Amino acid sequence: MSTGPSPSEGARTRFADSQPESVPAGPGTGRCLALSGGVGGAKLALGLSRVLPPEDLTIVCNTADDFDHLGLRVCPDLDTVMYTLAGVSNRVTGWGQAHETWSFLEALARLGGETWFRLGDRDLATHVERTRRLRAGESLTGVTDALCRALGVEARVLPMSDDPVRTVVGTRDGELSFQHYFVRDRCAPAVTGFRFAGVDAARPAPDFLAALEDDATAAIVICPSNPFVSVDPVLAAPGVERALRRTRVPVVAVSPIVGGAAIKGPAGKMMAELGMPVTAIGVARHYRKRDLLDGFVIDHVDAGQAAEIENLGLPTLVTGTVMETLADRERLARETMDFARGLALPPDDIVEAAPPEPST
Repeated sequence: MSTGPSPSEGARTRFADSQPESVPAGPGTGRCLALSGGVGGAKLALGLSRVLPPEDLTIVCNTADDFDHLGLRVCPDLDTVMYTLAGVSNRVTGWGQAHETWSFLEALARLGGETWFRLGDRDLATHVERTRRLRAGESLTGVTDALCRALGVEARVLPMSDDPVRTVVGTRDGELSFQHYFVRDRCAPAVTGFRFAGVDAARPAPDFLAALEDDATAAIVICPSNPFVSVDPVLAAPGVERALRRTRVPVVAVSPIVGGAAIKGPAGKMMAELGMPVTAIGVARHYRKRDLLDGFVIDHVDAGQAAEIENLGLPTLVTGTVMETLADRERLARETMDFARGLALPPDDIVEAAPPEPST
């Protein structure tokens, strides 16, 4: 929607404890389009999948992390969401499958092959089947749908595009492909910027565009994913930012930064190296400068930043965003959806919430 109040009008902070129990869905009937990448995005996607009917949830995943390794197409963000929603993800590492074995990798090491990117035996089956189908002429959208159905995932999971896009990380020592930076080099190089090779020619997946234009959508949620390498590639696909600015649907982002650090991954390190404050405000500015958001969700520990975020013209929900349990994921999903729906109401109908009473 991107038509929130200007800084001079003053946005309003909402605290989760004082959210109304139910809010009319505004222009939609309750459907949600979620943009996701990485472990944080998958956690909220799981919460959304448990509080919404499957036909009401579409999850669009970053595919600029995808790469060909050992002759196989690997799609890390798609797989993380798929495994998480299927209940087979490795909850310790945040990537790969639970109860994994490593016979293939051990045999490969004995042969002198590349083992820096760890492919477990169960995970390997996904990449083999995906690669087979792609080589047979199926689209990545079609392959992803088939794999999700095979694993019992009912919500719609989409790649951002069926066309190849690759994140290239600028560092002080030159450019690196994303997986070389992220996995092989363990995010050690200092970053100077990012580019998304192939994005100008990448068409957003047709069902992604359809979801952006669906009048039945009640909320577009940018999950707490890395803004630079998980969300920005999705936004960079031709026509996506324009669609987000034009939509009447509230667009809400959940901050991946809590208490001055990323919950998981290199987002905080990247922000510092790019000269940005490692704060929720820094993330809000990153999105707001492109006029993409109608609301922003931050954690209780960052409540002191709410006023400054409001001065950007962004209504702010203060709640618990650290998702340690399944109940946390479901609660944050409900609160984020209620918050977004409230933003679709006429201004006179929005309830200004008081902060919760301090605990004693």
